[in-house]
Amino acid sequence: MSLSPDSPLPSHYQLANLNWHPTVDMKVQSYALEQSTKQLRNETEQLKKENARLAVINSRVDRFEQEHFSSLNQALSTGDSSAS
Repeated sequence: MSLSPDSPLPSHYQLANLNWHPTVDMKVQSYALEQSTKQLRNETEQLKKENARLAVINSRVDRFEQEHFSSLNQALSTGDSSAS
């Protein structure tokens, strides 16, 4: 590696700095943002599906509780009236 007289850096580092283009950095950042956005959208869709699934399960639990407690109340009221 050769060194230029005015810089302690090897010449290939100097060339890399000369060939640096801010548009390339912007494209890389833009791509990274697009990928992050895509991943967040996928995660959001997964969460929506999970929420819908949990809503169905919750409605089944609610229905079960209503049926269970209504039959329990009927049994208690039937037992109370026969004891009187």
